Amino acid sequence: MFFVVLLLVFSVLQDVVLSKPNIIFILVDDYGFNDIGYHGSEIRTPNLDRLANEGVKLENYYVQPICTPTRSCLLSGRYQIRTGMQHGNIQPSIPTALPTDSLTIADKIQQAGYSTHCIGKWHLGFYKNEFLPTRRGFDTFYGFLVGSKSHYDHRRCDRGMCGDDFRENERQIRTNREYSTTLFSRRAVDIINSHQSSKPLFMYVPYQAPHSPLQAPKRYIHPYKNTIPDIHRRKYAGMVSAIDEGVGNITRALKRKGLWENTIFIFSTDNGGQISRGGNNYPLRGNKGGNFEGGIRGVGFVCGGQVRNKGTVSRELMHVTDWFPTLVNQAQGNLDGVKPLDGFDQWNAISGREKSPREVILHGIDPLARPIGRPLFNSSFDTTKQAAIRYKDYKLLTGKPGYKNYNPNPRTGLARTTPNDSRKKNVWLFNIKDDPLETTDLSASRPQIVKEMLDMLAEYDKSSVPVRFPGSDPQANPDLRGGFWGPWR
Repeated sequence: MFFVVLLLVFSVLQDVVLSKPNIIFILVDDYGFNDIGYHGSEIRTPNLDRLANEGVKLENYYVQPICTPTRSCLLSGRYQIRTGMQHGNIQPSIPTALPTDSLTIADKIQQAGYSTHCIGKWHLGFYKNEFLPTRRGFDTFYGFLVGSKSHYDHRRCDRGMCGDDFRENERQIRTNREYSTTLFSRRAVDIINSHQSSKPLFMYVPYQAPHSPLQAPKRYIHPYKNTIPDIHRRKYAGMVSAIDEGVGNITRALKRKGLWENTIFIFSTDNGGQISRGGNNYPLRGNKGGNFEGGIRGVGFVCGGQVRNKGTVSRELMHVTDWFPTLVNQAQGNLDGVKPLDGFDQWNAISGREKSPREVILHGIDPLARPIGRPLFNSSFDTTKQAAIRYKDYKLLTGKPGYKNYNPNPRTGLARTTPNDSRKKNVWLFNIKDDPLETTDLSASRPQIVKEMLDMLAEYDKSSVPVRFPGSDPQANPDLRGGFWGPWR
């Protein structure tokens, strides 16, 4: 009788494991809105296009304007004002990191019984061991800790301090100058091939590409020699092609292993493209680092066997913080040990069954950005501060919004156009649904909406924690640790 009960318990547990989907999350770096085939790009992305066409394209999806903030939102499910990540990126010698006072998405999926792996760029701080990926919910880590480096020799300099940065788990390794995208794609395939079905799989693959430096093997750049005259964009296109090939290899490995039909596969950028480094956000206005749409509207899609409404487009409002509750719930996890989230479970919206539960996105409040102009009101949010917020169809920007230019179609060779704004202007209001290209500023004609949204910003500002952005620490020098970047406190 005992063995019969034991057999039944084992069978139930096995069914639970099989019912939990594998989750693969691909995050690409500085990827422009106009840099994927299905948005009309001249860059060829056949694998990404096929996957997007077989899944759900997210066409009202938002990320943060730069690298560290998006990653902090993704892993914490919380706005930057909750974690101290409001200002800038974490540079290698700055002693700060995503706080450990709330569990990460990887922690919660790991607790739900998953095998968890991080492959690629971390960029959430590493000055103490407790901030390393393998201490934040990942069983394994293969990649680098800083925000960017050479794609071949994996070396980074910061404030006169230079060192290598590549790790397997917590061990420093050298990679024989092999291209980073190739290394990350290969490791992802290896993990899939060796995965044991006793546990579901969570794999987070944050590629560095197509972030600068603009480097790629010639075999990826050469096909564009007659179609893309600009050398920066041509190299960038080669980097995107390498990603496309890598994602194709990863999805084929999932199918060969028999995992695809029980997989949720997510593709996302971390911010808009950087125009000076080959990216392009046409037809959107703006650039990486700014709060216009070109900096924050993300390229994203969801596919895999667990997606039922294949070949559809979702225009439901979604933010990168939403992945935390969405994926933890799909993993049948819980939110114990997690501070209150800013993200919403969007699975029903992605699946086309319901409207998005989200009406507001706080794009950010940066109290350390240089103030611009004078406050519009004395009794509300200080408009000299850099901030942006979305409420339903409207978006309000204050302070210094970042790169303002309108991006031309790169095929035309035309120059960017610059709006004729006063240098002291610090308030813009757009109806994003009617005017996604942000051509018509409504701030003067809709003062009541401006005031209401400034009051919303003021409430968020009251709940902000102090910014975690200390100065550079000379003790971070890699020369003190065998020539590698790594924890120093």
